[in-house]
Amino acid sequence: MPSAELLTVHVSAHAQHTIRALAQKTARSDQEVVERAVEELRRKLLFEEANASFAVLQQQSETWAEIEREQNLWDAASADGLEREDWSEYAHSKEA
Repeated sequence: MPSAELLTVHVSAHAQHTIRALAQKTARSDQEVVERAVEELRRKLLFEEANASFAVLQQQSETWAEIEREQNLWDAASADGLEREDWSEYAHSKEA
């Protein structure tokens, strides 16, 4: 994977062994394994933070009721009588 900047990171022997084993198992380079692991952790944390924020909003009954009203308005927009289109092929990144 081309990168504008490369960085050396020191990891334990156990982590290095695990990276190499994953690289072999997935037919990826060590670098690709590490980059994918970092991206997956970034996404995991993003969703955890979003879920925590939604939990806080749900505790605020007036705010949550307003959010639900807006969602219902958007849901009604999809009942426009048009045929449903299949966008599933665009739902996930090919790299993810």
